[in-house]
Amino acid sequence: MSPDDKGGSKDAVQTQRAYYAGTADRYDDMHASEHEGGKLAVSFLASAVGYLGIRSILDVGSGTGSALLRVRDVLPNLAMVGIEPSPELRAVGHSKGLSEAELIDGDAMNLPFGDGSFDLVCEFGALHHIPDPSKAVSEMLRVARRVIVISDCNNFGQGSGFARLLKQSIHAVGLWPLADFIKTMGKGYTISEGDGLAYSYSVFKDYKQIAKSCKSVHFLNTTDGGPNLYRTASHVTLLGVKHPIAPAGSFGRG
Repeated sequence: MSPDDKGGSKDAVQTQRAYYAGTADRYDDMHASEHEGGKLAVSFLASAVGYLGIRSILDVGSGTGSALLRVRDVLPNLAMVGIEPSPELRAVGHSKGLSEAELIDGDAMNLPFGDGSFDLVCEFGALHHIPDPSKAVSEMLRVARRVIVISDCNNFGQGSGFARLLKQSIHAVGLWPLADFIKTMGKGYTISEGDGLAYSYSVFKDYKQIAKSCKSVHFLNTTDGGPNLYRTASHVTLLGVKHPIAPAGSFGRG
């Protein structure tokens, strides 16, 4: 998911777009290991759809549409839409069988849908590529009628035990923005061959915002971690339920 012109610096936007344009044909292979955690998150979501009474899904920052296709394989009658700003990644998704109505252009920080348009709004590894992830989460909450799912990085659970403790301590005393500014030499982001342009992000950063809008919040670690996911898990899935869960019928009936 690339930063939008309105939210990221012009250089950051151009860098991210160039990265996706240049790697679109090998994007899935480059992110194969990242997709393993994503597969667990998508499988978790698909298994919970019936219990949660979900009949429509919006996927934010769909990339080449891998998550949409995995959900469609399990639940072919579910109404699904994905947004992805990179035309090159969308083209790959369309070549894999997603229609132009299923995978569309869109900005995560300004979703082109009305309030409560989808039962469930989700993202898989997109938020750490967005300059203002909290704004994107706010938009996801607005558009979600019943459930929000974010499956993304927890930067405070990444690295060695010492590195995690250091980052968590810096964050605890409120100095993480300064530390990140120094680490990125003022840019606010890092660039790597495997992940392109990325911002330091933790799903726990948006916990309070999500908890305020939801009746209940649930967590799943999609990489190995101890009981305290904030301290030990590098990638976490958060599920927020906005309204009480209602019984759902079989989705095999269309």
